[in-house]
Amino acid sequence: MKDNKVALVTGASRGAGAGIARGLGELGYTVYVTGRSKTTGDAKGWDGSILPGTVSETADKVTQLGGKGIGVICDHADDAQVADLFDQIEKEQGRLDLLVNNAAAIHHQLIEKKPFWEKDLDAVDILDVGLRSAYVASWHAAKIMVRQGSGLIGFTSSFGASCYMHGPAYGAQKAGLDKLAHDMEHDLRGSGVIAVSIWLGPQVTERSMIASRTNPEQYKEFIAMAENPEFTARIFDAIDKAPNREELSGSTLIGAEIAKELGVKDNGQDRPSHREMLGEPRPKNPAAIY
Repeated sequence: MKDNKVALVTGASRGAGAGIARGLGELGYTVYVTGRSKTTGDAKGWDGSILPGTVSETADKVTQLGGKGIGVICDHADDAQVADLFDQIEKEQGRLDLLVNNAAAIHHQLIEKKPFWEKDLDAVDILDVGLRSAYVASWHAAKIMVRQGSGLIGFTSSFGASCYMHGPAYGAQKAGLDKLAHDMEHDLRGSGVIAVSIWLGPQVTERSMIASRTNPEQYKEFIAMAENPEFTARIFDAIDKAPNREELSGSTLIGAEIAKELGVKDNGQDRPSHREMLGEPRPKNPAAIY
């Protein structure tokens, strides 16, 4: 059964964002796809090679898969561009059912085995486009969703919020996303709008495939167990439809685990949790101080 819902996936020119957009297209969503890539060559991989993927290509693929893709060039470091984006969605659709906060500044030294002070200082940009940008997009989305009485604000996070992964800037960004979901739930409670953060497992993306070629021993097992990013789209959709969606709101959830609970498969397969090896999300804290 196809959904007639409206979604926004930020940072979806390629990678996990593009896969999530495609997955929502398969489910029949109208998907707004944002990013900065207008032409192939606007982004490069770890080895300097040109990465495929543009905003319009992802949007076209969403349409081909049964949804309706709408590409919008948007720099999520620019609040004015983000405001214009949400104005466009509201004018064209009159609603927004799902926001997937995925945009993040991926630094060229992210996977280098160096201490943070030996990497360029601009690796910290992920706290701007990645954390602050997610807050800004959620601020705009909440205004639409609360007014309509329904919606899901989602964050693509990772085990890096708990374990050491790619350095302190990356870890702080992921931990920050989890806390945004936790605290937004408190403010959204009773509105019909929920917020969740999902820890994705290893992802099959253009960058991860390059990383596997650049560091084959390090990434051999990573690729073997990697999730298709369309899997995460189905998880968000299932959470929004779940009878216990209000209970799930504010949680940080391991994607593979909540998928099993809700009966979601990745191309017919269950995916491993990685909880024992990489750690577990922090539980919700009921305390509230104003």
